[in-house]
Amino acid sequence: MSARSTHSCTARAHSNIALIKYWGKRDDRLKLPAVGSISMTLDALYTDTRVSFFPGAEHDSVDIGGRKVDPAPFTAFLDRVRARAGIDYRARVESWNNFPTGAGLASSASGFAALALAASRAAGLEANPRALSILARQGSGSAARSIFGGLVEMHRGTRDDGQDAFAEPIANSADWPLEVIVAITERAPKTVNSSVGMSGLAERSDYYDAWVLHAEDDLAAMREAIGGRDFEALGALAEMSCLKLHGLMLSTRPGLLYWNPATVAAMQAVRALRSEGVPVYFTIDAGPQVKAICEPEHAATVEQALAAVPGVLDTRRSALGPAAYVLD
Repeated sequence: MSARSTHSCTARAHSNIALIKYWGKRDDRLKLPAVGSISMTLDALYTDTRVSFFPGAEHDSVDIGGRKVDPAPFTAFLDRVRARAGIDYRARVESWNNFPTGAGLASSASGFAALALAASRAAGLEANPRALSILARQGSGSAARSIFGGLVEMHRGTRDDGQDAFAEPIANSADWPLEVIVAITERAPKTVNSSVGMSGLAERSDYYDAWVLHAEDDLAAMREAIGGRDFEALGALAEMSCLKLHGLMLSTRPGLLYWNPATVAAMQAVRALRSEGVPVYFTIDAGPQVKAICEPEHAATVEQALAAVPGVLDTRRSALGPAAYVLD
């Protein structure tokens, strides 16, 4: 990272959904993932974050969606940026999502990716994408992926310092123009956030060792599907990884059940479409929202079917999104 002089910056980063899921950490402090992951960045869901550093200010302040929140978790993140830039200015952070926050739509991923870029630039740092990915990961493990657009792989890494745990793009929207229909079944924040839900998994789930053991095989199969533009293989792997993830969640003590009745109904609607010849597959992160993956020519049909599911409050249609970027 090299320095330049400026004190304010606004950046946008897009949410992502994991096709091959990440769940569990090998280091909680640095948020090093226990397994790698592969994701899709979504054009329709994004976070805008403005960071301003003020000489002389005594405390950081953070607003999300116009509401003040406890700055403590963000101060620790901003301290990393300040240390690299050689400054001690406190910051004002203002962040807005264009989708429900904390509801299983990866708002922490887009939020910390946008914060990493905006804070780095506001502090006078020119960070390359890999450095930004490593920084964003220390706010939220999945944020490392939202630094990039298109289809993205997050590397688990093996180093204790986390310098080899970063994401990188493997295909963009021009390479393979996939689409996702998001079925929103709940707007309120989930009762157990992801960090709490995945903590201490080795002691809380009898299935955790098997989850870690088979992760590399799932990643290799997904790389092959993407390399061959094999949509059926991609979809089947994504659905399998989703169900394995939620099986692991159910096996924890206490068990995590993020689904609601509309979640299950939307999953069944996707499988009903597939039985009728529409190539579409679902995935679900840690929350109740269903994401249906399809090719563009089938997106309208899929969206219409999901919108008709009882309990689905809203749908969002999204193409693959871009990398994080500066707005001003």
